[in-house]
Amino acid sequence: MPSRSSANLLDLAESNSDYADPTRHHSPRLPRVLTLPNVLPDDSLDSPPPSPSLTRRILVNHRLPLRVSPPVPPSRLPSFSLDPDSLSILLLSGLPESCPVIHVGTIPLFVSPDLQDEVADLLFTRFHCVPVFVSPEIHSLFYHSFCKRHLWPLLHSQLPLAGSAGGATPFPPNLWRAFVSANKLFADKVLEVANPDDDLVWAHDYHLMALPTFLRRRSPRIKLGFFLHSPFPSSEIFKTLPAREELLRALLNADLVGFHTFDYARHFLSCCSRLLGLDYASNRGHLAIEYYGRTVTVKIVPTGIHVGRPHSIAEASGTKSKASELVARYAGKIVLLGIDDMDLLKGIGLKFLAMERLLEDHPALCRKVVFVQIANPARSHGTDMQRVQDETHSLAARINARFGYDAIVLIDGPVPTPEKVAYYAIAECCVVNCIRDGLNLVPYKYTACRQWSPALEGKPKKSVIVVSEFIGCSPSLSGAIRVNPWNVDDVAEAMNLAITMPEAEKQLRHEKHYKYVSSHDVAYWARSFDQDLQRACKDHYLKRCWGIGFGLSFRVVALGPNFRRLSVEHIASAYRRTSSRLILLDYDGTMMPQPSISNTPSDEVISVLNGLSADPKNVVFVVSGRGKDSLSKWFASCEKLGISAEHGYFTRWSRDSPWESCMIPADFDWKKIAEPVMRLYTEATDGSYIEHKESALVWHHQDADPDFGSCQAKELLDHLENVLANEPVVVKRGQHIVEVNPQGISKGIVVQNLISTMLNRGKPPDFVLCIGDDRSDEDMFESIMSSVKNPSLPATAEVFACTVGKKPSKAKYYLDDTVDVIKLLQGLATASTQPPRSAPLQVSFEGLL
Repeated sequence: MPSRSSANLLDLAESNSDYADPTRHHSPRLPRVLTLPNVLPDDSLDSPPPSPSLTRRILVNHRLPLRVSPPVPPSRLPSFSLDPDSLSILLLSGLPESCPVIHVGTIPLFVSPDLQDEVADLLFTRFHCVPVFVSPEIHSLFYHSFCKRHLWPLLHSQLPLAGSAGGATPFPPNLWRAFVSANKLFADKVLEVANPDDDLVWAHDYHLMALPTFLRRRSPRIKLGFFLHSPFPSSEIFKTLPAREELLRALLNADLVGFHTFDYARHFLSCCSRLLGLDYASNRGHLAIEYYGRTVTVKIVPTGIHVGRPHSIAEASGTKSKASELVARYAGKIVLLGIDDMDLLKGIGLKFLAMERLLEDHPALCRKVVFVQIANPARSHGTDMQRVQDETHSLAARINARFGYDAIVLIDGPVPTPEKVAYYAIAECCVVNCIRDGLNLVPYKYTACRQWSPALEGKPKKSVIVVSEFIGCSPSLSGAIRVNPWNVDDVAEAMNLAITMPEAEKQLRHEKHYKYVSSHDVAYWARSFDQDLQRACKDHYLKRCWGIGFGLSFRVVALGPNFRRLSVEHIASAYRRTSSRLILLDYDGTMMPQPSISNTPSDEVISVLNGLSADPKNVVFVVSGRGKDSLSKWFASCEKLGISAEHGYFTRWSRDSPWESCMIPADFDWKKIAEPVMRLYTEATDGSYIEHKESALVWHHQDADPDFGSCQAKELLDHLENVLANEPVVVKRGQHIVEVNPQGISKGIVVQNLISTMLNRGKPPDFVLCIGDDRSDEDMFESIMSSVKNPSLPATAEVFACTVGKKPSKAKYYLDDTVDVIKLLQGLATASTQPPRSAPLQVSFEGLL
């Protein structure tokens, strides 16, 4: 089987393949051998991306889109054919025609190791499919035991309760190991055929939720999309999963994560907020999470159907004859239809109870209404599946016996697709009563089949859908009758409404649904996701990637090409050779961990500040948003330390110098307007409080519920901006705060004033170091970088703007945490007393894999 892991080295890998395409783009670059693990080479940043229409798409699913039959002697190999109903085949209609596509997945048949290479060559040559061979033991644990019995129920909001003991039970560790092992096998196979710099990889569904981490670990800049075809539960449900953080971080290792509905996306975002502390924002209509410098886009788009597929099947002679047979069989009767998998969550039993209630409440419908239920085979096995099947058959038999005719016709699958289309065509109403489901395409297929129904030739097109509120397609079917599947009376009344509805209304509802189904088909879904994946990956060529973390906690830090870690060795020489230095330090989150129980600076912080400020060449300032009284008390032992409090409203150059306020008029009447508003939100938001400063008011919500606090902060920001629109103030939102400050006050202005004062004193700074961590510190970084161009400063001025934490910033340098900040400052405090090193510069890459 061809390999693409070496970037098409001389194209030898595909020279003998039937899949070779002379028009396809071949990457002109060969990646340089990496000198550091998981660090991209500098020259790879310069290569432009290939044409989207020529870029290969690699579609990764649990199963390949193939139909497989056991080998027939004398052949040793199974028989394969494409499955035209597979989603992986149907979505190709939405991808560019010129782009090559490769499918990666398993096959539902064991292949002995001695035949695997032969089968792999056959599948790649004939179908562009790359098989993942998972041993039967691992696959059983991975798919049937972990995915179907633990992960699938939880994603459908079913808590893992043990019926015998009556208490919760976690999944056994061996099942988790099997899940991880299977996902690693998928990743190995993808990376065998993928060129990560060019190809777009699209993984599907919960079976492969760990896959993005394995792919990202081995190829930090891979272009990866993931679409979840099941629901995503609320954070209260998801956090019961023992491996919750590992799976969340795995999804965040994708560039684009897709969901069917906003509810599922909202639950995912809430989990990221509550479990990982990540915020999300809307950017030009796209939801996005900033994750270690990478932007993970969250997309909401429901999967559609291929409308032409039901049409072509409906036109087939076999389908027409089957439809005619069914019309004759059910002549004079109204047919209600249900097509579901035989499992716990499809609500088949609830539908049967609703049918019983319908006949109880409306005896005139007895022998006139028939409910046909096609039960597809269960996708998993076990005693619970057998119990559901037995209870369903028992319930249907009891109801039929009670009313003396086959009111419920239960058909055990598998049922051929043409026969299903025939049933769709003759049914007056389709009932989808799942208690929880991802999207469920049955209503879409029913609508399309009714449009092309042979039984309705020459007649007005009409259909009615009764749909559960708890499935993904419900929001898009605005003309359907929505029901609570647990309310049997409600469902029975909906069935009666569907039966007695005027014909004109049935036609209008059908037209509305068909318009949506035909315009939001599978091609629309695939094209939309594919375009957004390209958009999400367009900046990959402009960033450096660093891998950090172990196991499934691995993640990639993506930084700008000039963004690097700051070390003492890096700035020591500049520090030694300069004579007028300005050092600006934020407090909270920079020198003091945030959040911290005690806000008082440690002895270590006091010592390092005294060491730096004791050097006559240094001007050291703490620039903080805190009040001057608190800062004065905490730094009382720092005689020569300068302090700028309340974002620069108050400034003093040393302990014994007086506080100077800015020249802004001291009119604080706006506080009388802002404080009652803040108090209103404080009373309504448990865990929030108001901080009073001389020049500002701050509303804190770090101790409130993350989602509610963030929501309240947005509302408060809008409220304050409205009521203070005519006041000389600025309303800003920071990290867990909403702050109101007088206009003209910011840390950026502090920097300008300090540099201006040093210029006036005849000591223009030739070395500037600024370290901060918050949004307000970005003003300092911007001011410092612009001051480099100031002709009043020395031409050789050394400027170092440094943020705390690897994240997007206007600073050019970063430090990992407050511990690194203190180490750096301690190193600078002793740098001027040590002779320069003659040894080569050694750059530290601590924490990198």
